[in-house]
Amino acid sequence: MSVSIPDEPEAGPTEWAVPGQVGVGPWPGGPAEWPRDERFDPELLEHGDTRNVVDAYRYWRRDAVAADLAARAHPFHVAIENFGHDHNIGTVVRTANAFGAAGVHIVGRKRWNRRGAMVTDRYLDVRHHDDVGGLLAFADERGLQVVAVDNTPGAQRLETASLPRDCMLLFGQEGPGVTSAARDAAALTVSIAQFGSTRSINAGVAAGVAMHAWVRQHADLGTAW
Repeated sequence: MSVSIPDEPEAGPTEWAVPGQVGVGPWPGGPAEWPRDERFDPELLEHGDTRNVVDAYRYWRRDAVAADLAARAHPFHVAIENFGHDHNIGTVVRTANAFGAAGVHIVGRKRWNRRGAMVTDRYLDVRHHDDVGGLLAFADERGLQVVAVDNTPGAQRLETASLPRDCMLLFGQEGPGVTSAARDAAALTVSIAQFGSTRSINAGVAAGVAMHAWVRQHADLGTAW
């Protein structure tokens, strides 16, 4: 089963911001000078916008930003297994937002620590699947090839592999990595070259490396901010 994960109440600010360092003040000139475009939020126009968003989205309503991101999204999705309550999910979500992923999928436990996402999950299509079977069904329905990212024997080097354009990049949780069921169903398994003493790297870091590899191969860099 695939379900979109609804917003949950948060303590404190609803958007990451550093007053005085990020953002803009009220729109100059008062309400008479406000833009009439419906994408703009009257409250932000009146009080200023200190959210951590690119300048192109200043004063925009959150749903308008999400809609524009969806229209600009790349044809890759990101999935992470959460059978052990992985604390890296927030980082994965935030990075998926930065690289323009079409969606993020959480397999296993539905609850996860959203702090690391810095509210970027509210701009993305974040879905939950009870198990790997549900994730694979979603990928098959959308024509996405599953690419497991795991440093296991027989994996191709991410640095030299050709990633499918329409794909689902799948990451396991810290430690055990991708489950055998997911790895067996993947069209391709890739590993990130490492040169140090540790057996693995942080799942959030691995996700960023893999997404950037996709960007290098397929993205139109002229559309980057």
